[in-house]
Amino acid sequence: MTILGIEQITYGVTDLDTCCRFLRDWGLKELTRDAHGARFETLNGCRVVLAAHDDPSLPPAMEEGPTLREVTWGVASAAELDDLRPRLAQQPGFYARDGALGCIDPNGLAIRIEASRKRELDVRGSPSNAWGQAARIDQPSPIYERAEPIEVGHVVFFTNALAQTERFYREALGFELSDRYPERGAFMRCAPHGGHHDLFLLQLPNGKRGLNHVAFTVRDIHEVFGGGLHIDRCGWQTQLGPGRHPISSAYFWYFKNPCGALIEYYADEDILTPAWQPRDFEPGPTVFAEWAVDGGLDGVTRRQKNAGQAPGGKFMTDTDKR
Repeated sequence: MTILGIEQITYGVTDLDTCCRFLRDWGLKELTRDAHGARFETLNGCRVVLAAHDDPSLPPAMEEGPTLREVTWGVASAAELDDLRPRLAQQPGFYARDGALGCIDPNGLAIRIEASRKRELDVRGSPSNAWGQAARIDQPSPIYERAEPIEVGHVVFFTNALAQTERFYREALGFELSDRYPERGAFMRCAPHGGHHDLFLLQLPNGKRGLNHVAFTVRDIHEVFGGGLHIDRCGWQTQLGPGRHPISSAYFWYFKNPCGALIEYYADEDILTPAWQPRDFEPGPTVFAEWAVDGGLDGVTRRQKNAGQAPGGKFMTDTDKR
């Protein structure tokens, strides 16, 4: 049995109209909408569900206000759920119904496991011409006017039970440890061969529990930029980025999310195999970001925020000759 990735995330929100507008701007396809909630999807069919935060059908919240209420993970087939049943049966809130299993993890988050319904896609990012490895010949790199996220790539939570929660995902769901902040954080991937992390757990000194961010995979660094510039033009606020993570090598751009906490575009993460050996890191600003733009880029001027007007003239070298 192997977890394939995230199938669905469910938010409990306080302003449905604003959240729907944000997710449309983010590049998701709206499937359904009524007075009580909405459903969106990424290119490969990964689902994002919105419901009122006080909807009694939602699992309990880890924190006050709008936040993530449930993460659904996918497996290859319904038959694989049978392997998981005894591992989850003793967990709080365990259920087995409607072709799915569910429980509450040690951090207080509701999780659900079901057979994957995501679609296979023939989507490729632009290859890079690294020195000695020219992969893009007679072909320019793309420029994106906006992003169309491929899937929900990973989720990040604050926890006050790091050791117990890490052990649950490793022993019950088969996750692998990729890298760690000893006694502070764990980067985990859901399969031995895959992207650097599908889940990151971070323990803060104050014992806070809750959502840090949800990350959406896009094709390449160019779509990180194109998507971020579009979101800025739509009036949404950057938290940090664009930038690059040293630990996963991924390029990122974080925005404040009315659905809860933060949201991220990212691309070009490391791909790991069973041969990978987890590394230990000491938390710090340069470990989190090799480089990052504070405040983001202005979607109109295409320059750093508050840097002034966009250059005039037809070329950047044009200057006022007066």
